[in-house]
Amino acid sequence: MVALVGQSGCGKSSVISLIERYYDPIEGEILFSGVNIRKFDPKWLKKQIGIVAQEPVLFTGTIRENICYGLDKGDVTDADIDEACKKANAFDFIKDTTKFTEGYDTLIGERGVKLSGGQKQRVAIARALIRKPKILLLDEATSALDAESEHVV
Repeated sequence: MVALVGQSGCGKSSVISLIERYYDPIEGEILFSGVNIRKFDPKWLKKQIGIVAQEPVLFTGTIRENICYGLDKGDVTDADIDEACKKANAFDFIKDTTKFTEGYDTLIGERGVKLSGGQKQRVAIARALIRKPKILLLDEATSALDAESEHVV
């Protein structure tokens, strides 16, 4: 586990962009299991990386659709969704039937407008975790979470 910590503007997000191959380093190299990431097929590499940004992107639809976005429906079970949501500390609020009457099938509105900032981040974290990535990049992904949720995540 590696954590990049520093003042605003010191390059933390730039390092994440390099790992994601949005651009390549001018000098040096980035290694994944000892191999320069330039040698990997970009499509394969993207499947190895999970990312959660400070401002998560959610889509119109249900909580389930947002967590499983981009995955084949047959590849994901309810148990997989439960596990990812528990790790992201999203399970309890999603299963709160007083607010989310349909559980995972609750519609969240355009860009997740029906969720709080912390709830959006936890859904986005669950989306990243369900893929079981080899590399998980969190770019200030817990900034809207309370201390308890941040500790659980």
